[in-house]
Amino acid sequence: MNFPLITDPTFYAVAIPAVLLLGISKSGFGAGFGSLAVPMMAIAVAVPQAAAILMPVLLLMDLMGMAAFKGHVDRRLLAFLLPYGLLGIVVGTLLFRLLDAHLVAGIVGAFTLVFLAQRLVFPPHPQSKPPPRWLGALLTVASGFTSFVAHAGSPPLNAYVIPLRLSPLLFTGTMAFFFFFINFAKWIPYAWLGLLDWKNLATSLALLPFAPIGVWMGVRIAHRIKPQLFYRLLYVGMFFTGIKLLWDAWH
Repeated sequence: MNFPLITDPTFYAVAIPAVLLLGISKSGFGAGFGSLAVPMMAIAVAVPQAAAILMPVLLLMDLMGMAAFKGHVDRRLLAFLLPYGLLGIVVGTLLFRLLDAHLVAGIVGAFTLVFLAQRLVFPPHPQSKPPPRWLGALLTVASGFTSFVAHAGSPPLNAYVIPLRLSPLLFTGTMAFFFFFINFAKWIPYAWLGLLDWKNLATSLALLPFAPIGVWMGVRIAHRIKPQLFYRLLYVGMFFTGIKLLWDAWH
């Protein structure tokens, strides 16, 4: 069987850094930067094709992330988040043909910057209460939806989970397990929508060797980083993610 993978050098010039960045974000270090992967690849291919190409890459990264952080999971939080994340995938599947992916990216970018501004202007105090669960439910549905459309599920979810003030390892491990189930659930609707063709899958295989490199880089840093610095870098990642997503939507 012939596997006509993408051969354009421009595509790999943006796709390889995107995969490395996605792998680093999967480890928790630079979380939020992973949402830039699809917009970066969209320089060379359409957004739906970029999202489809990343599916096998994400599966490998998710498996590596779970193995690295299997002892660091908030199971109660995960059990709360998953049903709403899966609901977001259902919404994304139903609206996929109707919504422009760049418009969705712009909404995610704007929301990310608003959340970041709120955290900087009104920083939380040690006695601050965590966000209400109803808000967590809405943000997690949004996370499942944006993850389905453009693999950009981190910003909405971060808006709920960051104020919970988990340790870096617990934060990273819980997110790793959450997005494994979310990304795994996307395979059937992606196939149903005709996005998983042989060309995209063959291109995924060409990018696959770069996935463990990015995860390895991030895991080494995540185990050595102080909580205060971890969250500062998280905010930096969210800032550049929001700017890039808004830029793509505008253009």
